[in-house]
Amino acid sequence: MKVFGKTLLALSVAGLMTTAAQAQDLHVYSWSDYIAEGPEGTVAQFEKETGIKVTYDTYDSNEALEAKLFAGKSGYDVVVPSNSFYARQVKAGIYTKLDKSKIPNWDNQDPAMLKLFGGSDDEGNQYGAPYMWGTLGIGYNPDLVKAALGDNAPVNSWDLVFKVENIEKLKCGVAFLDSPTEVLPAALHYLGFNPHSIDKKELQAAEDLLLKIRPYITYFHSSRYINDIADGNLCVMATAYSGDIAIARERAEEAGGKVKIEYNVPKEGSGAFYDVLAIPADAPHKDAAHAWINFNLKPEIAAANTNAVFFSNINTKATEFVDEAIRNDPGTYPPAEIMAKIYTIRSDYPDSALRTMTRSWTKIKSGR
Repeated sequence: MKVFGKTLLALSVAGLMTTAAQAQDLHVYSWSDYIAEGPEGTVAQFEKETGIKVTYDTYDSNEALEAKLFAGKSGYDVVVPSNSFYARQVKAGIYTKLDKSKIPNWDNQDPAMLKLFGGSDDEGNQYGAPYMWGTLGIGYNPDLVKAALGDNAPVNSWDLVFKVENIEKLKCGVAFLDSPTEVLPAALHYLGFNPHSIDKKELQAAEDLLLKIRPYITYFHSSRYINDIADGNLCVMATAYSGDIAIARERAEEAGGKVKIEYNVPKEGSGAFYDVLAIPADAPHKDAAHAWINFNLKPEIAAANTNAVFFSNINTKATEFVDEAIRNDPGTYPPAEIMAKIYTIRSDYPDSALRTMTRSWTKIKSGR
């Protein structure tokens, strides 16, 4: 009996050691350029504070993330989906409910913004902690655009890229996001339709508009444009993420400031998005995942992330630590008059509509 007891004790200790070892790992899957990096960055500070080793992988589209999540056993502990995909993923049981007792920094967030970003997507924010939010607009090189279209180039309007007579002259390069759920609504909105529409005739009109300008689109990609516009290899990024253009502007300035970059939310209005920190239901290290979410909700860390990636956060206690230039940038923290023209990106598309949009997108990208 004593030998048996010792064996059980040994097995128990071994199990605890294995669990402890597993707890020291964390696998994060997120967007590129979406965190404070470097030796004093978020990952480095988290590892130093917690002793947890982080493997940080990146993707450049919600479709890429969703494919891994629905395949199952992705091996990731924290992912960062956008609201346009998040709601249906919650309904599909992809995520585990957050244990907010393990996230004491949760109360640092603005209650009004939590309610806004919860709603029908995730009532009560049960499955995800809002990370960053921003707008979709037009990032552009004013010098190159002026050279192509003159002093009266409509840089504050979707006319810049949705009118053939304008985009055909922008031989300096025009790119769009590789995202049907963000680009098609922009086209719908421009045409005067509800950006959330799933009416087949209206979606066809949006497809026709994009096919008409397709010969003049350089490429579709959701991250490559940051460096391209910063290097002067691209003059317009349509449907750009606001924070990405701010990153590109900083990189251009660091390179000597010869390339000028500006950002506008089109006067017709545009979409707004938010991303959340969520834990897959089959995540192997859920305690470490909660620790990561809690760490990113620390005011100083949330501010450092915003300062690095130029996207707004909803952490009210972080605002004082955000660089003043960023707080006062209407592209990052839009004023009320701009917010009044912004629509949220739809998050509850039925499967039939998604299939229609995906087929349309394939046709648009191929140009036929």
